[in-house]
Amino acid sequence: MKRLVILSLLLWMCAVFYVGIYLFVGGFLLVRLEVNRTSTCEDVLLPAGEQGDFCPAKPRFRRAVLLIIDALRFDFARFDHANTAPRPYENKLPVFEETVSSQPSHSRLYPFRADPPTTTMQRIKGFTTGSLPTFIDVGNNFASSAILEDNLIHQLGQLGKRVVFMGDDTWESLFPKKFYRSLPFPSFNVKDLHTVDNGILQHLYSTVVGDDWDVLVAHFLGVDHCGHRFGPDHPAMADKLTQMDGVIRSVMERLQNDTLLVVMGDHGMTDTGDHGGESQKETDAALFLYSPSPLFSGPPSKSEPQVVPQTDLVPTLALQLGVPIPYSSVGQVLLPLFPPHGQMKGALEGLSQVEALWINVKQVNRFLETYSSMAKDIPPESLSKLQEQFSHVSTEYLTAVKNGLSPSPELVVSLQSYLTSVRETCRATWARFNPLKMAAGLAILLFACVLCFILSELSCLLVRESSLLKAPVVAALSIGFCVAAGQLFARGYVEVAWCLAATAIVSELLVLWRVHRVKASTALGNGAKAPKRAGWLSLHRLVTPALLVLLLRGASLLSDSYVIAEGRVVTFLIFSLGLYVPIHLNWDGLLLPANHDPLKPVGLLPAPALSPSAIRKESCTLLACLGLLVGSLYLSLSFHNCREEQGSCQPSPFLFPLSRLQNSQLKNLHYILSLASIGLWTYLLRRWLRHYGNLNSSGGAVFTARWILPLLSICLGLNWAVGATPEDSFRSMAELLSVAQVALPRTIFSLLGLGMLLLWLDPITVFLKTRASAPARSSNLPPPRYRASTGISTQAELHHLIPQIYQRMRRNLEEDDEPGEGAEADGRPAVEAYGLGTVYSAPQLLFCGLLGMGLLLLHAEGMALSFLLLLLEMGALLHIHASSTTLSSLHGTHYGGFNVPWTPVVLWSLAATQFFHATGHLPTFPSIQWGAAFVGFPGGHTGTILPASLVTLNTFSSHILFAVGCPLLLFWPLVCEVRGNRRVGGEDGEDAVMEMRLRENPQQFSSALLQLSTRYLFIHGTQVFASVCAAAILRRHLMVWKVFAPKLMFEASGFLVTSVFLLIGITLVMRVDVAVGGWFKRLIPEASR
Repeated sequence: MKRLVILSLLLWMCAVFYVGIYLFVGGFLLVRLEVNRTSTCEDVLLPAGEQGDFCPAKPRFRRAVLLIIDALRFDFARFDHANTAPRPYENKLPVFEETVSSQPSHSRLYPFRADPPTTTMQRIKGFTTGSLPTFIDVGNNFASSAILEDNLIHQLGQLGKRVVFMGDDTWESLFPKKFYRSLPFPSFNVKDLHTVDNGILQHLYSTVVGDDWDVLVAHFLGVDHCGHRFGPDHPAMADKLTQMDGVIRSVMERLQNDTLLVVMGDHGMTDTGDHGGESQKETDAALFLYSPSPLFSGPPSKSEPQVVPQTDLVPTLALQLGVPIPYSSVGQVLLPLFPPHGQMKGALEGLSQVEALWINVKQVNRFLETYSSMAKDIPPESLSKLQEQFSHVSTEYLTAVKNGLSPSPELVVSLQSYLTSVRETCRATWARFNPLKMAAGLAILLFACVLCFILSELSCLLVRESSLLKAPVVAALSIGFCVAAGQLFARGYVEVAWCLAATAIVSELLVLWRVHRVKASTALGNGAKAPKRAGWLSLHRLVTPALLVLLLRGASLLSDSYVIAEGRVVTFLIFSLGLYVPIHLNWDGLLLPANHDPLKPVGLLPAPALSPSAIRKESCTLLACLGLLVGSLYLSLSFHNCREEQGSCQPSPFLFPLSRLQNSQLKNLHYILSLASIGLWTYLLRRWLRHYGNLNSSGGAVFTARWILPLLSICLGLNWAVGATPEDSFRSMAELLSVAQVALPRTIFSLLGLGMLLLWLDPITVFLKTRASAPARSSNLPPPRYRASTGISTQAELHHLIPQIYQRMRRNLEEDDEPGEGAEADGRPAVEAYGLGTVYSAPQLLFCGLLGMGLLLLHAEGMALSFLLLLLEMGALLHIHASSTTLSSLHGTHYGGFNVPWTPVVLWSLAATQFFHATGHLPTFPSIQWGAAFVGFPGGHTGTILPASLVTLNTFSSHILFAVGCPLLLFWPLVCEVRGNRRVGGEDGEDAVMEMRLRENPQQFSSALLQLSTRYLFIHGTQVFASVCAAAILRRHLMVWKVFAPKLMFEASGFLVTSVFLLIGITLVMRVDVAVGGWFKRLIPEASR
């Protein structure tokens, strides 16, 4: 086998795709420009500016308490007296309604709207800087870095305010060394409901009554973690909200008159407890404002805002506490907290509404001028309109002040309108694109797809060229270094993206030229002229149903409706393409035995390769597997999740862990189904291995199948039982259960590692034994007939022996059931080898089985049934492909050795996407199952690499399993071949059977493996290219950040994962091939003695 050639071509192909994705994403998802300037009290805000605009001599409040209840959705905070049967999240915070009703001048409750992405880090950034996030910020939520933009925490510290923090440790990474005192607690373990909250409560009340602080920030996480673990509709949520109600009451009792209390949620949550997207339930949090002294000029009026944007909190708090508004804030002061002009008496001191708005307007205008001079991305017409609007309100305000007139209500409206216009303009333009990088990425991806297709179609020629990549890669790297040197000389720095772009494009063009030369030289070497249009690019080869489905799916990515409904559409495409297989066979007259005309002479009829009964049996197998495929597709729809856009859709109950289920009977039913599924998974794998004789030897792979596979299923079942046990049950065994939550998953991880290591070190599953007939059991046995002649090389001897030894074994196995015929008539020994016919597929299938169990561990228990359906669908697709190949080969319509046609490869890739949805995943950030990061690590992690890896494995489980199992498409027709249908001839009229055909034809084996791999890469590469095109074309579309950009990120990530695990699967095939070669070499001396 041409191992080095195959691996080098695949690695280069993947690298080119990676560069194209990196370039496009780098041009499409740029973070907006941050203005690294800071406001100070000495700033002069024009027009008519004077020092002290920002910092009045006496702020209205000396101190402030910020209680942040993570994921406090607005409807959690409302109280409905008419609701006599509240759900667990309803009517549990009566403190808000009671306070607003009894003290309307002291308190308000508002909906507090967040800007997406609704993840904690971005929300903290939003309500401390007053700036708007960008799409790419969502990727930083779990790798938080310090905020460099001007922010409230910095401004408070700059004026000597003592800021005390306690709670979510995300604040520590965002504001390092900014707090007077800090008590951070680990936040990443979403299964831990109490550690952070209890840690805060140990210090909160004593701090509030003390006098060593000016601003106190306490960030509670219990509500958010309860949502992630159980969802909002769970008794645990009621307990947590009730606890928060008591906390708020206790803090209010301890406040002094000069203190402002702010209780707020950073975001909301969906009905499943997730967040990150932009649905109303995710963006609408609660904001409660309270002070023991009068805070508002009167009861709520009709003019008060219906919704408060989170960015508005920044200028409001800044002016209330007497600190400068952060430089980059685009928020608008919350007017009800400032008294109307002429009503500033008694407790309602400080700035009036118009004065606060005027300072706010001048600050926002200063930022707009600075930003527009640096970034140049705000449309000139929009900028001109805003400048004109500012000039108008400035003139009107200054005229009123100069003449001593009271500001008119129209002026207040004009000031508010200007602030709103600036925010909306920034929101619309802060998606900066780099068209040049995007175009370069598109070009590289397009060439990569073309080259991938060419490699797949010309694999039989290119696999012979050991130096195909050498010159192009060396030349491309040289060009890349030249570009880097030119950048360094001209600019003084190197931009890696353009060096990679130059290297990738040059290598693609040079490889394309080399392929053309190889094709031309091959044609001339065969004595033929180069054709005008290559046969492999003919129309009938390109316009096939499988490729048309691929094209249709790629074009559909331009539709947001398709992306939203992709799970069901892909299911339909698999069904349609699967149904095409028997229809096509029947159209060609291959599905049923031919009915010959009895009037024709018998001698003129071609001899059938198989009997009519064998053909009928093969056709029945195909149709039965098609039925199994349809059944699996239908049942898999029961495991889908729901997008926000799908309205009344209800997510599958199997998506949630058993600990969320409150009905004990339903919980037991789900547990039994999960146990049955994992038991059937293990049984089917072992049954297949036993059927083909792969469980008889004593090697590492067989040990894994015999012992480690069942142990894994037992440990999985025990782990599910421990995870489903309620926390308040078995209190005497609480410590044991907590230990089991760590020990069982880690035991599974260890067993998986051991099994994969044994499989890699000893992948051979062949059991060999020699037996002799009764009359011939003596030491004077003649040598076997298949002994090679002496004096030939080892390679030649091996090539000569492999088919004969195997055929000898096979014939004896076939004759094993006939008494007296187990040994040869002349008394020579007979050799039996169990599992040799599936020597390649057995390790591959076992590896998939092990990997599937490990990936199932990272999912909810109910997903065991979905994983079983995945295994059944895999088997159905493989058998449909095998039967189709067998029936096609009977009449010579199956082209080319071991080559796998496009149809099964496209079906295989579609199944990967289909089970991405059927395991509860969606191309949206709220659907990411973050709980996978804590499987085996309930105490959290010290870094981000391990949790990110676990979440990635969870998200792309289906991509991983189908990528690793892709080589099975090559092996399965050989495994399931029908006796008598032997296309490759051997010596002495004996043919190699099953997977020994591959050993007998290493050139065809290498070609078929390269073709299969490149076809699979091509399919996923075209999906990425289609997503990239959709994002580029629709970059100004209304749904780009909600639908198309997340889809692009998931497609690109899926391609990365798929390509890596495809390489792992191909490498395993090569490892088995090496082991098989070593096994035959060890067999030669024994056969020669």
